Amino acid sequence: MKIISWNVNGLRAILKKEFLPWFKEASPDILCIQETKLQEATLEEEAKNIEGYYSYFSFAEKKGYSGVATYTKRKPNNVYHGIGIEKFDSEGRILITEFDEFTLLNIYFPNGQMNEERLNYKMEFYDAILDYCNDLVKGGKKLVICGDYNTAHTEMDIKNAKANEKTSGFLPMEREWLDKFISNGYTDTFRYINPEEVKYSWWSYRFKARERNTGWRIDYHFITDSLKPNLKNAEILNEVFGSDHCPITIELSF
Repeated sequence: MKIISWNVNGLRAILKKEFLPWFKEASPDILCIQETKLQEATLEEEAKNIEGYYSYFSFAEKKGYSGVATYTKRKPNNVYHGIGIEKFDSEGRILITEFDEFTLLNIYFPNGQMNEERLNYKMEFYDAILDYCNDLVKGGKKLVICGDYNTAHTEMDIKNAKANEKTSGFLPMEREWLDKFISNGYTDTFRYINPEEVKYSWWSYRFKARERNTGWRIDYHFITDSLKPNLKNAEILNEVFGSDHCPITIELSF
């Protein structure tokens, strides 16, 4: 089973590029996208009705903001929008689909760079997600938690570590939360499969950052440790263009 995650930085924008041909060729079993920037009223048939896939969307209350979508070849057993906390769910950042083998959380984690209030919101969101995931695991669920986490974990995951050590996305408190996440029984699939590989998933649009590969690895597939025997591969597809992020993929075998 191939699962791809991609922050597309606007679904309508990427549809005008080569998104649909790429999607057809990649043919993932599940595609999770973040930052759709859509409301239900602006969701076009082209984005909703993709042949061979069921599609599910979570929308932010704020227009042109946030939002996630999950496309899946197999119909989920259940679909949930959010985690039951209004201040997080109102931003349309969380979409949960349940399958026989695992529960998939497609999440667009907040960016904390705007101001201290948003940084606090991000950290509260992180903790709420960890609590929610841990409750699912206690209930016997195996999890895949994918999306744009908006934090580079280690110096391997960012081109200019020293220059960004006081920037949200590489702050000690953010990186420590990823340490805590891992210590709670969750595995960073790319780093598990590729322990020494330096590869990025996001580049600024400024300063020719992608051309120079001045990037950050902030997009992840985490899985519960219980799924590690099923993990066959994990890659970052940085040859795919269309957004300031690139897709990331994992393969699971059941």
